[in-house]
Amino acid sequence: MTTQNPPAPEAVSGLPLFRRGKVRDVYELGADLLLVATDRISAFDCVLEPAIPGKGRILTAISAFWFRKTAGLVPNHVLSTEFDEILPRLPAGARVDRQSLEGRVTLARKARRVDIECVIRGYLAGSAWKEYLQTGSACGHALPQGLVQAQRLETPIFTPAAKADTGHDENISRAELARRVGPELARQLEDLSLALYAEAARHAEPRGLILADTKFEFGFIDGRLSLIDEMLTPDSSRFWDAAAYRPGASPESFDKQSVRDHLERVGWDKRPPAPRLPAEVVQGTLRRYQEALERLTQ
Repeated sequence: MTTQNPPAPEAVSGLPLFRRGKVRDVYELGADLLLVATDRISAFDCVLEPAIPGKGRILTAISAFWFRKTAGLVPNHVLSTEFDEILPRLPAGARVDRQSLEGRVTLARKARRVDIECVIRGYLAGSAWKEYLQTGSACGHALPQGLVQAQRLETPIFTPAAKADTGHDENISRAELARRVGPELARQLEDLSLALYAEAARHAEPRGLILADTKFEFGFIDGRLSLIDEMLTPDSSRFWDAAAYRPGASPESFDKQSVRDHLERVGWDKRPPAPRLPAEVVQGTLRRYQEALERLTQ
């Protein structure tokens, strides 16, 4: 997979910009959306420089794989990720640059987003581990005493978070989720998220990967609850190398943890502007993302 030609600002013209996120640009394409996965990378709610060359193509390929694989479990928003299928949908006067955008674009149905991140944790890591050390619980779930970092949980837990357009998402309890969206939708979100996690973890295991945790996003399309956004990528999930996994330590991770670790080491106060990433961190991150793609889609 080529890692050249990151999308330039002029790579899309003649389409209204729907939203520009930290790592993706979204354009309106008639009644649908055109999602462009850039090479931008963020950490601690800040977009970093330089970008990770080819990251957008890798994440598009991983998400497309998972959306196809899980379509029997839950419908999703993807119409096509094939450039030549998307081109005929462009209105007169619109232009997309093939050289910089091929492999990065997803034509997706618009959805009425449920403003909840549906997080599933199968292992005690990240913020859940930090909370457990302080309280003995994780995101509203009481856990047994004596657990160690990265320990596998007896059963995966559902830990929803309320989405925020700026700043950190807010962890909420399942009871609060039910209050916000209604008990029936809350139950659907939890059941679907757990089923998707189980399917993905089963797929990853024989490929030498552990799915420690991940998040899903949902919305309503034509009245049906559907998967949206990205899915089971190193940006939204914590994948570990099973061969190096040992409970009690932070395992080698196929995500952007190395970026976070670097920023912590240099003592950044997490206020913009962020320090530039050194070449070895950029290349190491790209290498992890590429390996995740190769293992997951083999």
